[in-house]
Amino acid sequence: MTTAELLVHLAGVHSLGFAAFHLAFWRLFGWKRELAQLSTANRAIMQILNLRVIYVFLGMGVIALAFTSDLVDTRLGVVLLCFMAVFWLGRALEQFVFLRINDWRVHLLTGLFVLGAVLHAVPMWLGFMRAISH
Repeated sequence: MTTAELLVHLAGVHSLGFAAFHLAFWRLFGWKRELAQLSTANRAIMQILNLRVIYVFLGMGVIALAFTSDLVDTRLGVVLLCFMAVFWLGRALEQFVFLRINDWRVHLLTGLFVLGAVLHAVPMWLGFMRAISH
């Protein structure tokens, strides 16, 4: 297994971990009580967006674990890795815009978002460099 493939596997585990984390949002954040304070539309939007993010994380986790070599050896795979690297980088930056809380848990999540960017960006770069060298 190459370094790029190992990192893609770790990215898959990372995505599956975030899917599990998002599945726990209802309990962790007391959404039954907290979301009841929102309008019907906003309550629905929050839950729908969370379910769609879970779907993306599950999908990317499965793709990373089942199609590892395709992600590092094809142009489409490299583009998909780039897409996810930008997703995680954007998510890390959004912490500083929307979640300005000085708490170790917020800082831990920010670190995990940066990790997601790195786990996708490095194999993307390695795949890109291999592609242009041929």
